[in-house]
Amino acid sequence: MKYRTLGRTGFEISELSLGTWQVGGKWGEAFNHQNADEILNAAIDNGINFIDTADVYGDGESEKAVGRLVKSRSERIFVASKCGRKLNPHTNASYTPPALRGFVEDSLKNMGLETIDLIQLHCPPTEVYYRPEIFGEFDKLIEEGKILKLGVSVEKVEEALKAIEYPNVDTVQIIFNIFRQRPAELFFQEALKKNIGIIARVPLASGLLSGHYSSATVFSKNDHRNFNRNGEAFDKGETFSGIDYKLGLEAVEAVRAIYPETPMAAVALKWILGFEAVSCVIPGASNIQQLNNNVKASDMAPLTGEETNVLNQVYTRLIKEQVHHLW
Repeated sequence: MKYRTLGRTGFEISELSLGTWQVGGKWGEAFNHQNADEILNAAIDNGINFIDTADVYGDGESEKAVGRLVKSRSERIFVASKCGRKLNPHTNASYTPPALRGFVEDSLKNMGLETIDLIQLHCPPTEVYYRPEIFGEFDKLIEEGKILKLGVSVEKVEEALKAIEYPNVDTVQIIFNIFRQRPAELFFQEALKKNIGIIARVPLASGLLSGHYSSATVFSKNDHRNFNRNGEAFDKGETFSGIDYKLGLEAVEAVRAIYPETPMAAVALKWILGFEAVSCVIPGASNIQQLNNNVKASDMAPLTGEETNVLNQVYTRLIKEQVHHLW
């Protein structure tokens, strides 16, 4: 495992880390703590030392599993959680300093920790990024020792650019993969200037880039890949990176033709790690085999310039016109 510095936080983290949206089971299934414990411990055994969770993952069960992991291991494990998505309705008006403080304190209780290394606003409405009092509340939480650093998880490049205008925002978590390339333009340039840590999320486009799906694949009733393809429940970009499923399968086959012998997930993750601005990538895993396959990306040789260009041509030819301007 290779390590990178998470921007100006100074945290030395595994470049291939772990997202825990589905760590306790597949999307739409009940949270399984035994499965979560096995995956989380296997992650640490493989050199991963940065775990990203959220209070809404498994309705708090993911945070509980992460807290249990931290207390059971001797290694330094950096914990990132997120807050805000529990607000109902999830609107700008619902975002208040007391509400967010309450969520942070609830997360501390869930995990049994005194301090969270990194707390992130969890994809708030765009208007929230224009409210200094929201960001100011986290300075107080830092002073009180409840959190060490503040970050944001965003839907849009424009939100990321606005967020890093606040001096206490040290990290940005953003969707970035072969099928979602816009962040590599202006945002990455500005992030590098300010030494912002970039956490690449949804790196496999909700599993599309694993190469394991086909037109015959059936997703369960409660899986967002079944019910949110057109943004019915939350931002469309969270599901398959906002790409039409049929078109996504066509693009996947184009990538597979370039790398017929290499696991597609590893190629997709290595493509992301080829960007200097990226601090880490956080694929999820619903079983240990998925985790082990993802970890292999860190040990792969870097993609050559020619290989990267060929992958980018797949995006330009099939995907760019549909999604580039949207997020």
